Amino acid sequence: MRTLEDYREIVGDEVISAIYKKVRRIYGKRILHINSTYYGGGVAEILESLVPLMNNVGIEADWRTLPGTPDLFTITKKFHNALQGDSVNLTEIKKQLYVGANEAFSIYCRIDADCVVVHDPQPLPLIKFYKKRQPWVWRCHIDLTDPNKGLWEFLKSFILKYDMVVFSSEKYKKEDLPVEHRIVSPSIDPLSLKNKELSEKDILKYLKKVGIPNDKPVITQVSRMDPWKDPEGLLEVFKLVREVIDCRLIYCYDIALDDPQGIEIYSKVYRKARKFIERGEVIFVVGKSQILVNAVQRFSTVLVQKSIKEGFCLAITEALWKGKPVVATNVGGIPLQIRDGEEGFLVEPYDTEQFADRTIKILQDPSMAQEMGKKGKEKVRKNFLITRLLSDYLDLLGDIIS
Repeated sequence: MRTLEDYREIVGDEVISAIYKKVRRIYGKRILHINSTYYGGGVAEILESLVPLMNNVGIEADWRTLPGTPDLFTITKKFHNALQGDSVNLTEIKKQLYVGANEAFSIYCRIDADCVVVHDPQPLPLIKFYKKRQPWVWRCHIDLTDPNKGLWEFLKSFILKYDMVVFSSEKYKKEDLPVEHRIVSPSIDPLSLKNKELSEKDILKYLKKVGIPNDKPVITQVSRMDPWKDPEGLLEVFKLVREVIDCRLIYCYDIALDDPQGIEIYSKVYRKARKFIERGEVIFVVGKSQILVNAVQRFSTVLVQKSIKEGFCLAITEALWKGKPVVATNVGGIPLQIRDGEEGFLVEPYDTEQFADRTIKILQDPSMAQEMGKKGKEKVRKNFLITRLLSDYLDLLGDIIS
């Protein structure tokens, strides 16, 4: 198990010392994190690293997941989409299933903590079924720029019970929400299997396992199969790029346990890409192995993110940490990580031609790509590593508990 000292060579002595000073206010305090899945997606990956580090520095941290039926996760996926601007038919049955699943969980989820941190909408109503004896924090990882009004009003009835709300960007603050808020950017763990350094031999070994040739430049998107990631739009970008440069597109995807829409989107994109798949120009790789995702990212010439909405996007953080240039849409939390023309390129959503043009520029200019990669890695080192996230949580918890 990694300890805080393991990060010393990456972040330096001052960062390590500052964390130990901050934790003094809350030594031995019990913190409970609750989300909807232990695997798949950025929240689970963050908690996988954050919770052990909290325990290592002197907090008693725990992590529990809300069990759910396919019906529940179908509903919460619709809620997720609606919070990012989609429409939703908010029936009484949907409300009852959603709230009822949380009530059932509360019966056997004993909460004996000094602070409860609830992640995203799935377990949001849990607070309704406990007598509050401690502060509760709702950590929202979603792009809330333009949420569906009906759903927002429904969820707000639960949010108002919380002591604090944490967003990933100032853009997501809501004027109609009179609850104390904080802005905390997500982060990656540089020592996880997904982000640690790999030798060229190991990279090629993992590529061979999944049938990725190394004969031409590679464009890769690492993401869930989700409509907000616009995998269909990415295929249109690829068509334009390959008219200029002989290259390959990789969809490195995963389907989280709480995302029943993933199979449907995968099938749709696969059908549209069939002729390219048959020629070996488009490859789908299931990213269940973190070290495989790491290898694919490090091998790729350029990493892309064709999102329509995006809370933050840790796949971009991972790419930058690996010294790779990124072409991404100018939405949500992405501009917090990339300055246009510096760490990569930012493109407006749905501008397929500009997205292709910027990708071609990087493919044609290796020296520019290398310089972007250097800037991106340093930006992540300073701003988006797990030690910074731990430090932010210590500030938050120290303020809300003490």
